[in-house]
Amino acid sequence: MSSAFRKAAKSGQRPHRERAQPAARKKLGLLEKKKDYRLRADDYHRKQNALRALQKKALDKNPDEFYFKMIRAELKDGVHVIKQPKDEVTPEQVKLMRTQDIKYVEMKRVAEAKKIERLKSELHLLDAEGKNPNKHVFFFDTKKEVQEFDIATHLDTVPELVDRVYNRPTIATLQRETLKGATDPTHLKKLAQQRKNQYDLLKQRIEREKAMFVIAQKIQTRKDLLDKTHKVKVKKETTNGPAIYKFKFQRKR
Repeated sequence: MSSAFRKAAKSGQRPHRERAQPAARKKLGLLEKKKDYRLRADDYHRKQNALRALQKKALDKNPDEFYFKMIRAELKDGVHVIKQPKDEVTPEQVKLMRTQDIKYVEMKRVAEAKKIERLKSELHLLDAEGKNPNKHVFFFDTKKEVQEFDIATHLDTVPELVDRVYNRPTIATLQRETLKGATDPTHLKKLAQQRKNQYDLLKQRIEREKAMFVIAQKIQTRKDLLDKTHKVKVKKETTNGPAIYKFKFQRKR
């Protein structure tokens, strides 16, 4: 027998027993304890105190007081929304910004053009796969000469070196010196792949340089449109070129 029951029996009071939880409500969790009631009550009183403090602050506020959000806020669907201020930019400032943009794009385009020239100087003697091969035309007087024609004999080289468009030594040169360069088929295939990659890179840089040139033209056109002169659009803007306008001629003083 617990001490609580002994004290209740001595005082003549009916002992209090905890109410058992019904089996149908076990799925809802355990019954709340006294501590849970206390935490919920403290939270309720804390929120009530915060509301009373806000009401007092609103009553003490001067209704004629001015603050900047009064002129930058508007009511949309019952919610206050602050208006974003518009950027104040003069036409001269816009022109200056356009000029800076053109200079930056032009600088990048010139850098790309220099890289293109460097790649061309490295690849001007090489041939890439997939390109149209160079044609070497031989002229003969009779059909018999055409039938008896042997390209290796005509070029004075060995048949293994006929397909080489560069570094094709003659037989006399091969007798004096050793063949320079790669001769292994695996190594030649690897070099051909490297040349193809270099030509692909060159093609990408050429396309990028053209795109930057078009961007610079479009920026210049938008800059020219800021002038308050009469203009008529002659051609619409496309992905490969800017719009073309015809400006009214004005004599400068």
